[in-house]
Amino acid sequence: ILLSCFSVFLRFIVPPRIARSGTLCYTEININHLEQGPPCHRINEVIPMPNRINYQLEMEKVLRTLDGTRPTLLLHACCAPCSSATLERLATYFDITILYYNPNIYPPEEYHRREAELERFVAQAGFHYPVVELPYDPQEFYSAVKGLENEPEKGARCTVCYKLRLEQAARYAAEHGFAWYCTTLSISPMKDPVRLNTLGTELGAQYGVQFLPSEF
Repeated sequence: ILLSCFSVFLRFIVPPRIARSGTLCYTEININHLEQGPPCHRINEVIPMPNRINYQLEMEKVLRTLDGTRPTLLLHACCAPCSSATLERLATYFDITILYYNPNIYPPEEYHRREAELERFVAQAGFHYPVVELPYDPQEFYSAVKGLENEPEKGARCTVCYKLRLEQAARYAAEHGFAWYCTTLSISPMKDPVRLNTLGTELGAQYGVQFLPSEF
């Protein structure tokens, strides 16, 4: 209890920075998580945080430029739960079509169960957006990640998997005349938003369709 109260105190006294005391490190980014850190730092020591693009802020900038035009957007979706908050955020701004393409999911029963649940959710939530399901071929995934089977979560195998799905989405968006494309993947804490947005932007430029930056 004492540590929890102290972490709250630190959040208001020293944001946005990290304060360390003894061997415990208190971070204002997540006040509920205490992790071991180097000893002997003064309580008021300021340690710079690494800079990176705020993709949520970048998305908000884009949304403000649309001015009610509601352009078309192809949203790559991995499942219904990840689509819920994403659709809620984007529905006001875009005419959305949902693309279900996830050859990394196995077995086939699970793949099709997720697609059916996605369609059920979209209809039940009242969005009424079309859901496009591309042919399921898990071999596409196995071939793409060959040699990377022992990579950890968020490792090189994930980068290849991101690219596989984003490239298919960018290609489909370009071929069917969408103005924008995006993915629900950045909503997951297990996914790397930097790699997702970097790949999405690069592939969008390659196929001639704009990628909506996001970190849902």
